[in-house]
Amino acid sequence: MPAPTTRLAPAKINLTLHVTGQRQDGYHLLDSLVVFTEHGDGLTLDAGPGLSLDIHGPQAAALAPEPDNLILRAARLMAAEGAAFTLDKRLPVASGMGGGSSDAAAAIRLLAERDATPLPDTGALMRLGADLPVCMAAPQPSRMQGLGERVAPLAGIPALWLLLVNPGQGLSTPAVFKAMTERQNPPMPDALPQGLDALALCDWLGGMRNDLQAPAIRLMPAIRDLLDVIEAQPGCALARMTGSGATCFGIFRDRDSRDAAAMALTGRAAFVMTTRTLPSVS
Repeated sequence: MPAPTTRLAPAKINLTLHVTGQRQDGYHLLDSLVVFTEHGDGLTLDAGPGLSLDIHGPQAAALAPEPDNLILRAARLMAAEGAAFTLDKRLPVASGMGGGSSDAAAAIRLLAERDATPLPDTGALMRLGADLPVCMAAPQPSRMQGLGERVAPLAGIPALWLLLVNPGQGLSTPAVFKAMTERQNPPMPDALPQGLDALALCDWLGGMRNDLQAPAIRLMPAIRDLLDVIEAQPGCALARMTGSGATCFGIFRDRDSRDAAAMALTGRAAFVMTTRTLPSVS
């Protein structure tokens, strides 16, 4: 019997998220610079009868095992048998960090490695969610376009000292999109920056957007309050919301200023995590 295998399901952070249009079927077109972090959920695969999922960890209470959990849906997509999963749920649910999609991607990779089976194609991944293709790619900075099916790795993006803060409330992604007042927005430039240091990259990011941030704030004003507090911390180079919220992030000049900001935010938010983003492979 193979030994249990554990894989990190890293948090996905949208440094930018431009909504560039809406198709006739209602799906939105996106242009996003995505990075992944050194921390996230942990997923373990062991042998067992049928398919099963046990969830523990600090955020487990918000994610009760259900037949449509993305991990089990991913396992069914892989036609897996004899798979007992254990999820160490560390990321908040419905928080804009792609936790469910990253968990599902980890499940697919664990099963593919164990059973020596090919990975699903992009169309199959998209049936699990728009974040699956980027989460299935190598965990490095990437540009995600279209509905999420077009993913291209980016060179020259440095590691960033990151603070993640969540108010302890989930936000419905469909509700945030519904609250948008403008769905036809400019994309990012064709050529994205390469080789910038962290502070220069933050200067460039300051001219970009998360088009879901304003509608999310209208639905949950606490997001604006968190962003103001993060931005006011010494050493903060950029504060923004990730995904459809409600998690906010701050990019800091160095580890010390990030850690000091985390101390200042502790007790003022339900979830505070210090981490670092994974840099480009080249």
